Amino acid sequence: MITDYTRLINKEYPLPPDYVPPDLIDIGLPFDCAPGNPKRLLEKRTAYAASELICRSQHEGISLCCISGYRSYDRQKELFRGSSYVAAPGTSEHQSGLALDLSSPSVQMELTEKFGDTSEGRTHLFMDLSFAILSEKKTLPGILMNPGISVLSPEPWPSTLQKQA
Repeated sequence: MITDYTRLINKEYPLPPDYVPPDLIDIGLPFDCAPGNPKRLLEKRTAYAASELICRSQHEGISLCCISGYRSYDRQKELFRGSSYVAAPGTSEHQSGLALDLSSPSVQMELTEKFGDTSEGRTHLFMDLSFAILSEKKTLPGILMNPGISVLSPEPWPSTLQKQA
């Protein structure tokens, strides 16, 4: 069983089709879907880091909404069909439960590059850094990213949430 938080997930190092994180939970974060939907699930520590991020955002007057957390291999397969913006099944960090897509009412809860131009998107980037949360799809000064390893496109909405202890 894969339990380590440090892992490389890409087409050279995919997760197995039957991999499901052992500690997926829904802690009631603001999502654009009803309770019971599997995309509300996140790995336990990731869920609490996301909750802290959302609470801090609200305290700053910023409204963030969770769009997509955990995705099974089969769900990723459905989304992948012909899309250059979607990772192939087994190569998405969403399957690990460590990734979360965020959006805001200012862009109608869409996953759009316009999110990066909003105050919510800019605050999301700032809070990612202050939380030591890896937002791998961004190019940030002083932060070593792995270009070409897991980056599909320069999206402003995804975060791989790993709160530092």
